[in-house]
Amino acid sequence: MLVKPLTVAFVLLTYNTDEPAGIERSIASLAEGMRALGHRTLIVAAGPATGHYVPGLVRLASIRLPRPAVEADLTKQLTDTGPVERELHDLLTTHRVDLVCWVDAVWGLGYLAPAPPGVATALMVHVLRTDEPMHASLAHHPAVITVSDFLLDQAADAGLDTTMWQVVPNALLHTAAPPSPAEREELRRAGPVRIVARAEPHKGTAELLRALPAELGREVEIVLAPAGFEYWPGMQEQVLDACRELAADLPRVWLLPALPWHGVQPFLARAAVTAVASTSPETFGNVAAEALSVGTPVIGYELGHLPALTGQAGRLLPLADGPHRLWQTLRKLLSDRVGYHAASQAAPGQVAAHTPIAVAQAFLDATVGVRR
Repeated sequence: MLVKPLTVAFVLLTYNTDEPAGIERSIASLAEGMRALGHRTLIVAAGPATGHYVPGLVRLASIRLPRPAVEADLTKQLTDTGPVERELHDLLTTHRVDLVCWVDAVWGLGYLAPAPPGVATALMVHVLRTDEPMHASLAHHPAVITVSDFLLDQAADAGLDTTMWQVVPNALLHTAAPPSPAEREELRRAGPVRIVARAEPHKGTAELLRALPAELGREVEIVLAPAGFEYWPGMQEQVLDACRELAADLPRVWLLPALPWHGVQPFLARAAVTAVASTSPETFGNVAAEALSVGTPVIGYELGHLPALTGQAGRLLPLADGPHRLWQTLRKLLSDRVGYHAASQAAPGQVAAHTPIAVAQAFLDATVGVRR
């Protein structure tokens, strides 16, 4: 059934293009899919403006966040919620928004949900919260979108009523060509281990460096980037300082600057393998998905959505086995020519359905039932 094009707004205060964060990347890819389906999108973020032009990006005047920001920076500004509620109400009215998606209970203002009458609403849950803002968000009775069956189960285990929740996975914003079979074999034999991670303690980067075996015999290249938010002041610099200190004493280990979004898949395509060593569950796993899309096997822990996402395209082990065992597993895979190429060949199929258009259609089906 054909319907008129919709105007859909996504509210995520921390949004910046090329932000080294999975939620921002997922919203960019979802918005891309929506536009490809003929709909109009807005992304509503906090000020100040960054100087980068992004189609449909609107900056709020009533909220201005430092970089990096912690949640207390936001809650201080929201002691009086009147200004941002009025600004959002007027913005959504002026742009004739049909559907507004609050991308988080707090950072997406889902607990306020100041939508004008008649505007459909949805709450997106990328990371589980069970605090008062989350309960306030759910009380608005929006459609609730989450990104994996793991997160759905996690919410149910926490006592939330997930009866009406829908799973809509993240999409891959970009594509890149995987190496040829001959190139892949050369990568297996001598290519680098490449890691892409946010500067966050639970990404496990420092633990990997401490456990790095001297006999690995190949380059280890790590893109470790700070985002526009952190859990406590100075968190990201602490992680970066620790990893810099460790890398300085290790041969053939390189810490590299942040990549633009379109550069992640080409970077991972030229890796022998990538490690996703998060020590707490990834509710989706964007970096793993990007690696898989270019045929690069994934090594990591059996946590969160990673087992379902990776399937036979890598090797996962219990967290209790620790980083030393992770390196052993990585080396074993690289020495197993048949097993390695089987994993590489399986990898693209694991994420083939994660296109912006397919995910955007799933999002519409889960919120307003739009079909084109």
